[in-house]
Amino acid sequence: MNSPVIAKPVTPKTSYVLLYNVSWDQLEKLDVDLEGTGARLTYLDGILEIMSPLSDDHEDAKSTTSRLLEAYLRENKIRFYVRGSATLGKRKDGTRREPDESYNFGAKKSIPDLIIEITVTSGGINKLEVYKRLKVPEVWFWEDGLLSVYCLRDEEYEKVSQSFFFPDLDIELLAQYSRMADQYDAVNEFSQVIREQFLAAFDEGKI
Repeated sequence: MNSPVIAKPVTPKTSYVLLYNVSWDQLEKLDVDLEGTGARLTYLDGILEIMSPLSDDHEDAKSTTSRLLEAYLRENKIRFYVRGSATLGKRKDGTRREPDESYNFGAKKSIPDLIIEITVTSGGINKLEVYKRLKVPEVWFWEDGLLSVYCLRDEEYEKVSQSFFFPDLDIELLAQYSRMADQYDAVNEFSQVIREQFLAAFDEGKI
């Protein structure tokens, strides 16, 4: 069984703190007290992680990665619904988390099909433990311009090379464009590549 905490803060500059033996009622009170501060809360079985407001680097990476995925979905005419960072988890689950970005495919559902997390600070609560509890089928972690994909199989996450939902999506190519400095150019160029791939597959009778 995975540890609920990956690592504890080790320097004064660490952008999160961990509190232990926090009840759900205390969590809800802190949520109200911290409203408007930009702090983000993650909770799992009495452990509370309070993350400082998100950095520009974090938001840039999230926005670019999300726009690239959405470009792929649109070019391939895949119906999707952006769930954003809506809070997941209730008292009965023993966990709570606001994902960086999340999606449903085909139709809206109570739990996202895919969550994207941007990692700029190591350590903290193990997010995969949170999402396993909530039975999220697939989670992507972006870190330093690389994407790691985890699929839920037999109630455990397995690191895989391809998305379960989009086996034809080149994850490394998407990550490559996520590293481009200009988001507008990245999305346009990636869309063109995906469009050319779609047309080639159509011409070959594969779709």
